[in-house]
Amino acid sequence: MKKKLSIWVATAIGLIFVLSACGEKSQEDVAGELEETLEDMSGYKAEAVMEMNTGQENQQFNIDIWHQSEEEDFYRVGLTNNQDEQGSQIILKNEDGVYVLTPALNKHFEFQSEWPDNSSQPYLYQSLVTDVLNDEEAEFEATEANYVFKTKTNYQSNNNLPFQEIHFDKDTLTPVLVNVLDQDQNTLVQVEFSNFDTDPSFEEDDFTIDKNMESTATVDEPVSGDGKEGQLTVLYPTYMAGADLTEKRDVELENGKRAILTFEGEKNFTLVEETTEVQPTLSSPQEVKGDIVNLGGTVGSLSDKTLEWSHDGVDFTLASEELTREELIEVAQSVQSQEVK
Repeated sequence: MKKKLSIWVATAIGLIFVLSACGEKSQEDVAGELEETLEDMSGYKAEAVMEMNTGQENQQFNIDIWHQSEEEDFYRVGLTNNQDEQGSQIILKNEDGVYVLTPALNKHFEFQSEWPDNSSQPYLYQSLVTDVLNDEEAEFEATEANYVFKTKTNYQSNNNLPFQEIHFDKDTLTPVLVNVLDQDQNTLVQVEFSNFDTDPSFEEDDFTIDKNMESTATVDEPVSGDGKEGQLTVLYPTYMAGADLTEKRDVELENGKRAILTFEGEKNFTLVEETTEVQPTLSSPQEVKGDIVNLGGTVGSLSDKTLEWSHDGVDFTLASEELTREELIEVAQSVQSQEVK
């Protein structure tokens, strides 16, 4: 009798183990479901907060992400920096091209870019799933609430962020949290999603330049770095790639000021800063040949030798024949919000 009871207990325990094991999905199962979810998704609207610790000061963005997938993929990514609300920007992709809009300043630029397919994007569902599917060495873990993948990234212009940790909700397979990591596994960029709607509605003109340029009320006066017309508070980088400031030249403009900073040393570069004016309404956007890069406080345009961006009422141009693309980004990210001499 005891022998039969022992056999029954062992069988029951084995059955429980098998049933438990059957309930856990494998990495391949989850990756397949993510791919299927992406293929079936016709669009989404999401809200997230992105924190960046890539410079001397942490920067925080509120992000609104819209994606519509019909004949073509349309995107609208609104980024608002809590320290510079007038500099709120929109990355827009429609049937005509890729644009970066700054509605408060009546500025909009057209990029000759394959964005967002040319690089990892920590706030876009398509990019996250693609990175999971493309990394044969991806690590996988199932927690109580989430599926967690650790994958390589694909940042064409920044090799300092080689890894990411992506948390997908177990029930919906939508992203919850993304940590972008450096070589030492430190989190330098974090995107935390607060809402993800997989059944959104869109208006016919939601992805047009005209409607999105009207999304933020414009101001009538020139804006400058310290809020006073014509004034310019010069900012300095804390990372200088082995160079030192050798010259600072001030130039009077018709409606403001320009500062030209020259750095010489192991690698030479020039940083130009000038006050930003509200532009008259443009009939067509200015064309930019470069990649869209996120600098922590704003979105910039990166070419091989030049990085341009605007922040807090100031236009910046960083140029060098010697800095690498990664070094251009690192110098730009280190330009401080307060004057440092």
